[in-house]
Amino acid sequence: MSSSHAECDTSHSVGDLSAVHRDLLWILARTGPCESCQLHRALTDYYTESIEHSQVCDALEELTKHDFITTHDPKRYQLTESARRALSARQAWQADSRTTSTEGESE
Repeated sequence: MSSSHAECDTSHSVGDLSAVHRDLLWILARTGPCESCQLHRALTDYYTESIEHSQVCDALEELTKHDFITTHDPKRYQLTESARRALSARQAWQADSRTTSTEGESE
């Protein structure tokens, strides 16, 4: 099995990712396909600490290996269906966590 798809590790969840990785996915979910420079700009607008463009490119490469994003053309990145499902699962988990903690407070 030498195909690049067979080598992809698709067993990751959004919860396994760093904040930068998750934020890149959320940005792509909100904006649609983007170039790395647009993604870098969005992160630098959000984070108080400096983030290097090379760090964004490395994160994008890792997300591609995990089948969360794909290149739309040579420079534009977009979410895969796997990423959309993972983000939906994350939102459901967050909503459930909020409901559970609210119920625990009222007891």
